[in-house]
Order: sequence, then C-alpha cells, then structure tokens
Amino acid sequence: MRYKIKPISSSDTLAIRHEVMWPNKPLEYIKLENDEEGKHFGLFVSDKLIAIISLFDKNGDVQFRKFATLNAFQGKGYGTILLEKIIDLIENEGHRKIWCNARGDKTEFYTKFGLKLTNNKFVKGGIEYVIMEKTFANFIQNHSQYK
Repeated sequence: MRYKIKPISSSDTLAIRHEVMWPNKPLEYIKLENDEEGKHFGLFVSDKLIAIISLFDKNGDVQFRKFATLNAFQGKGYGTILLEKIIDLIENEGHRKIWCNARGDKTEFYTKFGLKLTNNKFVKGGIEYVIMEKTFANFIQNHSQYK
C-alpha cells in the first residue's frame, strides 16, 4: 500500500464526512462549530484523499471526530493506518489521553487500538454513541508525583 498522511484543511474533510457518515443529511449537518480550531489529517492514495480525521485539543486531552474512509477503500487497512499514526502523534506530543464518540456498532474496531468503553452514552440522529478513551502510560509516568 502506497499512501501519504498529511495535514489538510477542515473544508477538505467535508466531502468524505458527508458521503460516508451522513449522506442523507444536508452538508451543513456534518460541519462542526469549531472546525477551524481543529487539526485535520488525510490519508492519500495516489494523490486521492480517501480517509480523514479531525482532532480537537480540550485541556490536553484530544478528541478525534469525523473519522471516515471512503466506502470503496474500507476494509483495506487505510483507516487503521491513519488512526494508528494519529494515536502515535498524540501520545508523542505528550497528551494525557485520546478519546472519541464511537458509534455503537464500531466499538470493537476502536478496542483494537487500546480505547476503552466508558459509561457515557448518548443518541444523535437516531444512532447510539459511547465515549471511548485511551490514557497514555507515558503521560502517567512523566507526571507521577511519586517518581
């Protein structure tokens, strides 16, 4: 697999968000109020943007949102590659944890990356979500009062 991961603009994420996540909703539905404050990354294959993810830092904890891969490229490992790189990036930047609002039917996928289920659940647009998170061991070790 030849691919490239690089920063993109929030507007670059919109077509994939819309097509993959909410194709039956208007484009405005998939825009986030704070999109301009986020960091957005894309995975490209042969210069074609096929997977996207958006990151939002909230007091040192990073939430990833709007993680999607074009349907034609799903099941080929590209989403896994992108999420692994993002988790490594967040951990190496020294953040405490990474978390997401996972669709209920996607939780098994996220557990492969060390994210754990919380008791926080909600419904949006008729879809059940659960908050999943991963706390980084390096952060705990580097910030322990008992070093």
